[in-house]
Amino acid sequence: MIARRDFIALLGGAAAWPLAARAQQSMPVVGFVNGASPVAGRADAFRKGLSAAGFIEGQNVTVEYHWLDGQFDRLPSLMTDLVRRRVAVIATPAFNLGAQAAKAATSMIPIVFGVGDDPVKFGLVASLARPGGNATGINIFVQEVEAKRLGLLHELVPKAVRIAVLVNPANPPVAESTLPVITAAARTIGLQIQALKASTSGEIDATFAALARDRADAVFVSSDVFFLGRRVQFATLTARDRIPAAYASRDYVEAGGLMSYGADVVDSFRQVGAYTGQILKGTKSADLPVLQATKFEFVINWQTARALGLEVPSGVLSIADEVIE
Repeated sequence: MIARRDFIALLGGAAAWPLAARAQQSMPVVGFVNGASPVAGRADAFRKGLSAAGFIEGQNVTVEYHWLDGQFDRLPSLMTDLVRRRVAVIATPAFNLGAQAAKAATSMIPIVFGVGDDPVKFGLVASLARPGGNATGINIFVQEVEAKRLGLLHELVPKAVRIAVLVNPANPPVAESTLPVITAAARTIGLQIQALKASTSGEIDATFAALARDRADAVFVSSDVFFLGRRVQFATLTARDRIPAAYASRDYVEAGGLMSYGADVVDSFRQVGAYTGQILKGTKSADLPVLQATKFEFVINWQTARALGLEVPSGVLSIADEVIE
């Protein structure tokens, strides 16, 4: 026999379960979409931005993480699903194609993007100060800093004249904007550019086989999210073939790459998270001006430089933000 107080407790517990379930279901859902594979620190930075606005994952917000690992063909169906389920916000940090796909999929659900080029040119916002519409975010100036990255590579490896530029044809916004910028920059400092393409791991291997035949002096890897997921492969191939390479983010250098120069991408994930949190609190995306990256970093892997037989000029060392031993 069940005592009266136990029976009441059971009833209370039974009532609490549906309430808990309803509370779970009532939490806003953020659709987080990135074109790379998971990279240490980036999701944490996004969560840090959310928490600054008072949102803690699992407590008062649910974040669905979609890491595409270069499978850009998944974007249309993924965005259709997020829109169908009416998620509260779609966040696309450091992902041009993702931002464009989200904008094409909805004019109602707020979008917080991170893009490497002018979002006005992409049709994401009306202007930086007054975005209008349903999208806002941050520009991390990928294209604007690529010429400087090529110049830093030239200073680090002054004897390198023939530079192979690797782009991913499956990511047109990046590939199509990188080559003209690098070609023009190379012309001003007397470098020769050879454009190479790869959109799979096998094609990356084949590209390095071609580099060995063509005797390129160095490699310039474009800022592509698929390539980011293959950073260990790049480090292995460049070490095997003893060829210097320049990258867009420090993640490559931490994996064994020679050097990188670009915006602090981890910080941009935090800022996307912060804007997402503000929108969840009720701010309209149209009222949040597009941010512009202000933190850039030049990172050198000293051990890789030694393995390549490079003497890093003192002037280059003096301007490096970090030298990884």
